[in-house]
This record gives sequence, structure tokens and C-alpha cells, in this order.
Amino acid sequence: MNIKPWYEKHVAEHPWVFIGAGVIALALILWIFFHQGPAKAPAPPAVPVTVATAKRQDMPVVITELGAAQAWTSVTILAQVSGKLLKVNFTEGTDVNAGDVLAEIDPTTYRAALQQAEGSLRRDRAALAEAKIDLDRYTRLMAANAISQQQYQTQAALVQQDEGVVQSDEGTAKIAQTNLEWCRIVAPFTGRVGVRLVDPGNIISASGGIASAPATAAATSANNPSSSGGSGIVVINQIQPIAVTFTVAEGDFQNLMQASNGFHTALAVRAYSQETGALLDTGTLSIADNRIDPSTGTIEMKARFPNAERRLWPGQFVNVQLTLQTLHNATTIPAAAINRGPNGRYVYVITKDKHALVHPVKLSVTGDSFAAVASGVKPGDLVVIDGQMTLKAGSLVKIATARRTHP
Repeated sequence: MNIKPWYEKHVAEHPWVFIGAGVIALALILWIFFHQGPAKAPAPPAVPVTVATAKRQDMPVVITELGAAQAWTSVTILAQVSGKLLKVNFTEGTDVNAGDVLAEIDPTTYRAALQQAEGSLRRDRAALAEAKIDLDRYTRLMAANAISQQQYQTQAALVQQDEGVVQSDEGTAKIAQTNLEWCRIVAPFTGRVGVRLVDPGNIISASGGIASAPATAAATSANNPSSSGGSGIVVINQIQPIAVTFTVAEGDFQNLMQASNGFHTALAVRAYSQETGALLDTGTLSIADNRIDPSTGTIEMKARFPNAERRLWPGQFVNVQLTLQTLHNATTIPAAAINRGPNGRYVYVITKDKHALVHPVKLSVTGDSFAAVASGVKPGDLVVIDGQMTLKAGSLVKIATARRTHP
């Protein structure tokens, strides 16, 4: 069937019908085109975060400072008499006990001086004895009116004079005896000796000076070019116990005063290695300096460590951790979870459907690694500790790492 004649016939008879249908079709096409909704944007991807679980536990309140170990007692051994150093009886870098002979000075002249003093003492004691015998005889004669009062008084004065001479001789003999004993230099306490500062054969003096023994018979004098200022024979350090000194801020000092009842109660102190973080020893704090340095606002503290394993050494730098108190049953979170905003501190808490919510928090105590939360977080809540920079309230998250426990 040929449609063209039929189409031409009806268009000719009813042109407005076909025009109206075309207009309606065009309008329908335009309406569909302009009223079709825009394409939906894809949902934002989940933000990877690291989380930790809030936990109820006891939390120690600590102060961490840089400290330096030093000998509890340190002494430089000096000669107390002058003379030639004959012997050095210690081995460098070893322990010595109180009373051990460390060195010996030539005692020849001091032994002779003692002998001379003792001889003078014996002579003058004999003279005193003779004077007392005469005084006893004069006393009897005086009672019989056989001598004058003047003779008796003169003899009594002579006895007193001889007593003074004997007393002076006794002092001289004691000095000579002491000088002779000082020729043997002994350790004043138990400790560890360091490097020897002078060799045997040198002339040492009570002032600490040291001079090489002269090669000729010429006397050694202060003008001898071989003379030199000395610093002693050896240094002894007591390292058991050992001290660690450190400084704390003025505000922390007030907290320490309160926690230790004015330093009448010892506080626990721990010393950690700066390199490995390992615990080196545990001691007690019992000494505080008597002034605050106004230029730095700090005060020096001194802690005592038993150092039984000798892991602390004089001059060593350590990290000192001082416990002020312990908060019992506190809700704790890592300090990395805490953020600061215009309205204060807050944390991101992850919901069961993996969305991040902003929780304002109030803190009881903040430590180096963890914080005790007074409000805003409950035990068991998951808090974000890494990835907060890309989060906002309601963000979908993907837990990359979950640290379920913390100290």
C-alpha cells in the first residue's frame, strides 16, 4: 500500500492536526531534556585512621626531665705532707675500700722528726719530775720555817714552767706522729679510683704541687723548671649509691613539695637510658636546692640511686621520671588523640557504623604519652590518634590500625 497519497491527502485536509502533534512532540522532548535531574555525586571515600581504646586504669602522674649522674661522694686525694712519692698501691679504674693504703711518701725525715720530738719530751718530763721532787721538799721545809716564802714560790713556779714545756713537747710529738702517719695515704671511703694523676718518684707537696725528682743533688725549689701545679694523686668517686641531679620548673616544684610533704616523704624516681629508653635504676628523691634560680625559674633536685648493677656512671645523661601521685580508676587515652579547637579540647570518637563524632573533653592530668579524661570519653570508646587532619564531624572512616590497649 502506498502511504504517501494518503499522507498528502490528510495533511492537505487537516494541516493543523499534524502541526499540533509536532508541537506536542517537540515540547515533550524539551521537557524531558530540561527536567532530567543532575547526576548524583559519588559518596566521599572513607578516611583511613588509627584508633585506640579508652581504658579505665590507674595512671601515675609523672614529671620527666633531663638529668646527669654524678658521684654521691667525690674526693681528690692530695698529699698532706711534702716528700718523694715512693709507692702507688692502687690499680687505676678499680674499687678501693675505706682505709686501704693508696700511696706512700718517703717517711725518713718525718720518722726522724718524731724521734727528736720524743727525745725532747723524755728530757723535759725528767726535768719536771725533778722540779716536783724539789717542790715537795721545799713544802716540808716551808712548814718548818726553814726556808723563805720566796724560795718556795720560785720552786712552785718552776714546776709550772716545766709542766708547760712538757705539754708543748707532747704537742710537738703528736704533730710529728701525725705527719709520719700521713706518709701513708689511705682511702677515706669505699669507691672507685680513676686515672692516676702522678707517678712514683715525683716530689709532691701538701699544697698539691708536683715536681719531678731532681736528677742532680741540687735541691728542688719553687723556681725549679721541673715544678708544676698538681691536681692530686687520684680521684675517688662513690658510685654505690650514686646521685642524679636535674632541674624542675617552679610550678612542678610546688607540686613536688605537696606530694612529698615538704620533702619529708621520699618520692620514687626512675632513670632511663637516653639511647634505648631502658630503665637503668630506681631511686628516691630526698634533696632539693635551697633556692629557685630567678634567671630560669627552675630549681635543682638530687635523687639517690642504689646503682647495684652499676648501670649509672658519673657524667652520664639520663631521662629522669618522677612520680608525683597515682590517679586510681581514671579513664585514660593516648595524648595523641587530643586536639585543640576554638572551643577547647576535643577528640574524635568512632561510632559502630564507622563515623567520626566530635566529643569535647575535659582533662584531669596530661602526661607525656597519655591523658586522664574527666569527661567526654567513656571506657571502651574508640578514639582517633592518627589521621585527624582530614576528618570532620560525621566523616566515614576506615580503621587502618587499632591499638586496643595502652599502658
